[in-house]
Amino acid sequence: MKIGIDLGGSHVAIGVINSFGIILEKDERRILEEDKNNICQIIEDYIYKKVKEFSSKYSITLIGIAIPGTVDNKNIIKSVNLGIENYGIVEKLSKRIEDIPIKIMNDAKCAALAEKEYGQLKQISRGIFISLGTGIGGAVIINNQLLDAGSLPGIEIGHMVIKKDGLKCNCGNRGCFERYASMKALKINLRRALNLSESTSGKELLQYLKLPIKPGTDGNISKVSKVIDDFIDYLCIGIGNMVNIFEPEEIVIGGSFVYFEDIFLDNLKQRIINGPYLFNKRKDLVIKTATLGNDAGIIGASLV
Repeated sequence: MKIGIDLGGSHVAIGVINSFGIILEKDERRILEEDKNNICQIIEDYIYKKVKEFSSKYSITLIGIAIPGTVDNKNIIKSVNLGIENYGIVEKLSKRIEDIPIKIMNDAKCAALAEKEYGQLKQISRGIFISLGTGIGGAVIINNQLLDAGSLPGIEIGHMVIKKDGLKCNCGNRGCFERYASMKALKINLRRALNLSESTSGKELLQYLKLPIKPGTDGNISKVSKVIDDFIDYLCIGIGNMVNIFEPEEIVIGGSFVYFEDIFLDNLKQRIINGPYLFNKRKDLVIKTATLGNDAGIIGASLV
């Protein structure tokens, strides 16, 4: 058995994965804003606690960790959405968790590995994986292999600039893709449009979007429609850029976007095809959501 861990900008998920990529047991912890002051210790303590618990029940041969941002073999070099830099996570954990190898990789690339092994990318030799969550991550499959950018993982599509002098990003630049088209950006803008508190969850927002239109709510409908239109437009810009560069057979979108598939996916696909962003026009474009949903990260981490 292997343990897969997915560090997100707003959660830590950990699971026991068997040789078929099936999650036998899983636990999750939310990362609150107040946790950010002591984020490394909180993550380390949580992982240690759960690994100890799982190891008492299963024979664990590997711990894989999916991390948002730039990593090397042992260190988190920079994770802007976690607020972590130059953190030797493998060394720290190895001092507390003995005799189990620990591997780390960028989270979007872990999710792409899982989708390539078990999901939507299994039959695809040239594809793109996009993770939409707190930020935006990406991975590219070329000739059935993850594109290797060398000593740094690269494919930081969330930080390609899509708007000159735009909103400031956690990375320090302005106009980054993820400031406009991440699920976090969508949820923030929906809460503002609806005058909802910051504690309103994504699940609650999704239920609101699925509600039938009620009389006397025209103002809110107009505001929400603009938020959705802008969100899809920005997604079209970013995905259109990726299509122009890589010409994939298929694009797979993962992260919490999968829960909003019914609302956004068909609209997104048609607007990319019919919009002004593609260099090579086409009548169809294959865009699907991840088969493994939001679990792709922990399953992929076990494959590192």
